[in-house]
Order: sequence, then structure tokens, then C-alpha cells
Amino acid sequence: MTDLHAAAKRCLDATDPAEKLQLTHETWQAFLAGALRADSASPPPEPIGAPGRPVRPRLVNARQVPQRELGSAEGRAALVHAVAHIEFNAINLAWDAVYRYRDKPEAYYRDWASCANDEARHFAMLSARLAELGHAYGDFDAHDGLWAMAEKTAEHDTARMALVPRVLEARGLDVTPGMIERLRHLGDTATAAILEVILREEVAHVAAGTRWYQHCCERDGVEPVDTFFALLREYMGVSLRGPFNRPARLEAGFVEAELDRLAGLALES
Repeated sequence: MTDLHAAAKRCLDATDPAEKLQLTHETWQAFLAGALRADSASPPPEPIGAPGRPVRPRLVNARQVPQRELGSAEGRAALVHAVAHIEFNAINLAWDAVYRYRDKPEAYYRDWASCANDEARHFAMLSARLAELGHAYGDFDAHDGLWAMAEKTAEHDTARMALVPRVLEARGLDVTPGMIERLRHLGDTATAAILEVILREEVAHVAAGTRWYQHCCERDGVEPVDTFFALLREYMGVSLRGPFNRPARLEAGFVEAELDRLAGLALES
């Protein structure tokens, strides 16, 4: 196989987590070696549907996912599981960005294939930690908000780049520092150390979203900041939660004007 789009689809469709991780790492290495490239003759992408995923965890509405206290071992396991679920979704999101959007610069495909490889490594770290806590991926219910937004934006690459990495995934930049602090206070330095790795690398992933969102805006001749907020209103309303991690978001390519407007929206909602 030499077609990157087909290889991405194979990763996307894999249902077993171990197989998805193996295929992801192999595909990234093949891309780096020059054995895979985006082929203009590749069949057009299929309409978006559910990605490959195991039967468990059971997917429920976000409001139905119980809140557990971090002070208990079960609560910490539930937290690790929730983050693992986000990372598993992020593997699929990155591969869908490679598979679905065509005629992009090679750097675009490099960014999202690299992100998929990172997210697979994050999922493996969290799965190992779950095992240490006596659990496995699938033991807790989870929600499907990230993939739901992927489906909404499947036909609109500008909206996908704006809203998945720069809103949904960027939320991790805001909440993870607090989780790390609480875990360290509780003595769970093992989980905290994993989250520190993820936080550091997720800045680069959100930055990739910023980079390719701006690329789409330049292509279409639209102003990025106003367009970002127009897309927010169209797809999400104003149901944003703050506060926002300004230093991390600035590092990920947000500008001060965006962050000021985001803070205002969060206060109003």
C-alpha cells in the first residue's frame, strides 16, 4: 500500500485498540520513510460514520457519565479512563483529517499523521496506568462529543480545524493543569506524570489545528478571528466553559483578541 488516504482509513476502521495502535505506528513510520503519500487518484472519501472502536465502553450522553471523586482509587481510575477515551477518539480524529480532506500540502498530512501517532502513544500510557489501577479501557461509560463534532464538520474543513482541535481538544489545555495539581496533592504522581506528557504534547496538536485553520481562512479569503466566532455560533452556540489557559493557548497559536472574546462568551453563557 502506498496511498496515505487508504492507510489512514485502515487505521480509522480498526476496532481493536491494540490493532489500531499498531497500525497507527506502522503508518506513521511508513509515512516518514516516504513509502506513503497522498495520492490524487485515491477514491473520494466515504461519507463519515462511526469510526472503528470496541463494543465497550458504552457510549452515553455526557450528562449521564457519573462524576467520581479523585480521593478514591475508583475515582482516579475513572479519570484515567475518561482521558484514555479522549485520546482514543483523538487517534480517530487525526486519521479522519488525513483521510477526509484531499489536495492538502504534505505538511498538513505530516501534522495529522504525527498527531495520530502521539495520541496512540498517549492511549497506551493511559491503558497501562488503568491496568495498574485494576481496570481496562471499556470498564466505565463514556460520551461521544468529540466524534459528534467530527460528523457535524465532515463537509467543511475550515469548521473541522476551527472546532475540533481549537475548541474541544483545546479544553484539555485548560483543565489538565488542575487535574495534575490535584493528583499530586493526593500522591498519585504516576498519573500526574502521564498527564504532564500529554499536556505538553497537546499544545502542539492544538497548534496544528490553528495552523491549518488559518491556512483554510487564507485560501477562502476570510478573516480568521471573526470567522472562528461565527463558526462557534453556528455549530456550538455559546455554551463554552472557562477559564482558559491563556499561556498554553497563546503557545498553541491563539491570539489575545480571540482569548478576550472567548472569556467574554464564557462569562455570558
